[in-house]
Amino acid sequence: MTLDKDKIRNVAIIAHVDHGKTTLVDGLLKQSHTFRDNQAEMQQTLIMDSGDQEHERGITITAKQTCVYYNGYKINIIDTPGHADFSGEVERTLNMADGVLLIVDAQEGPMPQTKFVLSKALSLKLKPVVIINKIDKPAARIDEVKSEIESLFLELATDESQLNYPIYYAIAREGKAGKTTALDDDLHVIFDAIINDIPAPSVKPDAENAQLLVAALASDNYLGKYCIGKIFAGKFKKGQTVKILQRDAVKTGKIENLFTYKGLGREEVLEATAGDIVSIAGIAEASIGDTIATGEKPEALPTIELEAPTLSIYIGPNTSPLKGREGEFTTSRQIAERLNKELETNIALKIQPDGLGYKVSGRGELHLSVLIETMRREGYELEAGRPEVVYREIDGKKQEPIESLTVEVSPEFVGAVSQELGIRKAEMKSQELTTTGTTRFVYEISTAALIGLRNNLLTATKGTVIMSSIPSGYRPLEGKYRPERNGALIASESGVSTAYALDGAQARGILYIPPQVPVYQGMIVGLSNKKDDLDINICREKQLTNMRTHASDGAIQLTPYTQLSLEQCLDFLLDDELLEVTPKSLRLRKRQLDPIKRKRENRGYSS
Repeated sequence: MTLDKDKIRNVAIIAHVDHGKTTLVDGLLKQSHTFRDNQAEMQQTLIMDSGDQEHERGITITAKQTCVYYNGYKINIIDTPGHADFSGEVERTLNMADGVLLIVDAQEGPMPQTKFVLSKALSLKLKPVVIINKIDKPAARIDEVKSEIESLFLELATDESQLNYPIYYAIAREGKAGKTTALDDDLHVIFDAIINDIPAPSVKPDAENAQLLVAALASDNYLGKYCIGKIFAGKFKKGQTVKILQRDAVKTGKIENLFTYKGLGREEVLEATAGDIVSIAGIAEASIGDTIATGEKPEALPTIELEAPTLSIYIGPNTSPLKGREGEFTTSRQIAERLNKELETNIALKIQPDGLGYKVSGRGELHLSVLIETMRREGYELEAGRPEVVYREIDGKKQEPIESLTVEVSPEFVGAVSQELGIRKAEMKSQELTTTGTTRFVYEISTAALIGLRNNLLTATKGTVIMSSIPSGYRPLEGKYRPERNGALIASESGVSTAYALDGAQARGILYIPPQVPVYQGMIVGLSNKKDDLDINICREKQLTNMRTHASDGAIQLTPYTQLSLEQCLDFLLDDELLEVTPKSLRLRKRQLDPIKRKRENRGYSS
């Protein structure tokens, strides 16, 4: 059975990180009776965040589709990431929506990512519905937040009609919502808002030729690759021959299976009509941004336009002395195949050959580190370089990307934050005291200076800082930002680290490794107390003699070593350093492992 387009609603949930998008989708899924009362999903939270890294990081990384039925209407829901690093996911999936639910925290109000995702939605002429969430917070400031939202719409609206938006209130965690702050005991107000405030799809159901824009891809071991998108015109049928309209070619394919969405899964149908979001199996040639169409003279839909990458990183095969010991996929060819596969779904990435490996460009540090962590968990062994800024040539001048950075801290850490951002030549745009007693800064900062900032601020504020950033354009490059850091403690010998040697080394700096781990010459084992690198032997054994003294017989007391995360390792790197990534280990190292050759290169001599 195919539904009339007027009975379909396609809505995307957009918001800043942690404002309650995925929690609201949980409530919509449960209260629409999508699951049986005894299904496990009824007891789960963050149902749509299915990836391991999404659970661990507490963020949505990939956009996902689900579908609920309510009062005879089919509601396709798209849960989008809130982090600007995954804006490629937002851009491609908003093409399937006809309206958006903009979720705003009643205490924090509109934040940088709120502005980013709303600007994308309004530029696509999507109808907005505002939901002020978490109104039960003790420091909720509903009237001020409404005023801030109004100012944001005035700044971003592309036409006057977008300024007429309805506002609803919610506590998504409890599954409650209302037209006023006196909430009902369920979310029926949100369902009614989707049906009444979000328009039906603007499509051509009676068109002779069918059209679908591929907005996402998925795959499984049973049917292979799926193309996901909204049908903009006509009907598609199972078994139908179609044309795949690409930027520079036209190919032919056949619809082997046709699916629509129901709950968290898919259900197979024989035909689907314009307005619905479908998944098509059997068209392996299609990519995101392609048009799947029928007819003798098929027409392509406008392709998805994406913003340019701002950061790049070198990814290549592991070249350390310990290569091949811990990973399943280790060769340059295997890494290339995996990166090319990633390009199919992660369309904000760009990949170019670079020596033995590849230069991978993306939207930010988190975007790139999630890719590396995913490959690591899949069994890949690789090495990565320091993240570098992607510059642009505008009017014959080299320009660097800049970002709008919002930082919120307790008053006692204001000095530490100001000092760190002063070193990075950030320009303060505003400073205000929030209702919760914290200080909120807005800075303009170069993307290059943003690398490593989060970890430094977390350390300086004892883990209490709240910060986020969004791209805000380009400016002429005045001088390349050079990160400042003390020298590295470098292993001068290969072997296994010993407690005896580490005991002597810990006075020289902060150690990154424990005893009894394999090390090699040129591997970085810690951060020095001084500006220059220091080569030390951490494999040295205690010499056994007949002499006994109280001092030599004392038990060794090692300070606990500092274990760096993947992001912290990437932030640590300088231009002459690499990060060795395996399924079991993260090892920092110098590009040139031999200390004599390394010193010659640093002095400008040829090796």
